[in-house]
Amino acid sequence: MKFRLIGLFIATMMALPPTAAAQIADSYREVAGRIIAAAQADSAAFDRLAELTDKFGHRLSGSQSLEDAIDWVLTQMTADGLDNVHGEAVIVPHWVRGKESARLLSPRTQQLPMLGLGRSVGTPFWGIKAEVLVVGSFDELSARSAEAAGKIILYNAPFTSYGETVQYRWRGAVEGAKHGAVAVLVRSVTPHSLNTPHTGAMSPYPDDGAKIPAAAVTVEDAMLMQRMADRGETLVVRLKMGAKMLPDASSRNVVAEITGSELPDEVVVMGGHIDSWDVGQGAMDDAGGCVAAWEALILLKKLGLRPRRTVRVVLWTNEENGLMGGRTYAETHEGTLDKHVLAIESDGGVFKPEGFGFTGSDAARAMIEDIAALLVPIEAGTILSEGGGADIGPIMRAGVPGMSLSVNREKYFWYHHSDADTIDKLDPHELNLCIATLAVMAYVVADMPETLPRIQPEEEEL
Repeated sequence: MKFRLIGLFIATMMALPPTAAAQIADSYREVAGRIIAAAQADSAAFDRLAELTDKFGHRLSGSQSLEDAIDWVLTQMTADGLDNVHGEAVIVPHWVRGKESARLLSPRTQQLPMLGLGRSVGTPFWGIKAEVLVVGSFDELSARSAEAAGKIILYNAPFTSYGETVQYRWRGAVEGAKHGAVAVLVRSVTPHSLNTPHTGAMSPYPDDGAKIPAAAVTVEDAMLMQRMADRGETLVVRLKMGAKMLPDASSRNVVAEITGSELPDEVVVMGGHIDSWDVGQGAMDDAGGCVAAWEALILLKKLGLRPRRTVRVVLWTNEENGLMGGRTYAETHEGTLDKHVLAIESDGGVFKPEGFGFTGSDAARAMIEDIAALLVPIEAGTILSEGGGADIGPIMRAGVPGMSLSVNREKYFWYHHSDADTIDKLDPHELNLCIATLAVMAYVVADMPETLPRIQPEEEEL
């Protein structure tokens, strides 16, 4: 095995010309400067993002607003003169929220701002009225299991990181049902709140378990109920939710390209997800990521930059509550994934860009880091140890190197999945810098003579 790895490494390095190891940036410095300057010339991208979000608002999978937005994007892309503009059919789940409310009845009455969690079942028409058991973790719920039967469980778990805290939103209902709970409430997954609840997907219900409704409440109300419980007061809440699943619906991934001049079958793909939750405008998550990739493609066209390989923008559908856009793309393009050179996802907000996360071979990383030097003038040249995203995950598992746009996410989870995700939270200049960052990376990878080396089976075994 060791000798095979050494042989693979030597063969790879011999196959790469000197520019691949450390000098790609030198070949593209002038054109990168042109891209960066042109990206910052006006506010056209922000104006387009505002029109998209103002015209259609939120875009939940299965909704008419999503399909109307997709129609509009396809029309605009065609007018932009992009190549191969089309929609690719995707069947998506169709969850609807319905009317919903939560009210604290004891020890005093108070309306509780709330949002049902995606995939949740609803309550009976008259709602669920029950005592509330406040816990801070799954371990505490297990320790107090004898108290849980017939109760509404409130998970009051403070935000530490999204990856750690989101487990209560994701698994809360399933775990609560195991202990006999009749419903669950989750402290919104956010580090900062102005009494705004945050929704998001919960895990699918198991076939052999009880299906109980789940909703998010505000940080403020979760802390209020914790204080009441700590004083020994009895909490009673009435929860009403009209949530339900409808039959699957038809949607589309949106595709547009600049066709490669020499190697059109080789593809650099980038994009974000066009769907959103049914609150706010989905401006940050992820209309901004979609427009950034779209405008990066337009920028290359305006500058007359047609790279050797094809640059493809895909606006994936159904990322928020099913991932069917990314999965269907992988299935539809299964026969050409070996020609996908790189996949880039932008789904972290279009705040000030800092660089990219990258997952791929060491040889490819060296080339990516060299290209990233072109982005140092706008402080976007950092390459993190891992990259990717939910929509490009399926093609990355097929071997495609993956990247994610890395931005300053200090305030991202302030607005994430809430009514506060609106266009005013974004800055035109920061959006332009994201466009420049995506355009430079996508263009250079698509145009350079060398193809990014992939991880080989021998490397995976090691």
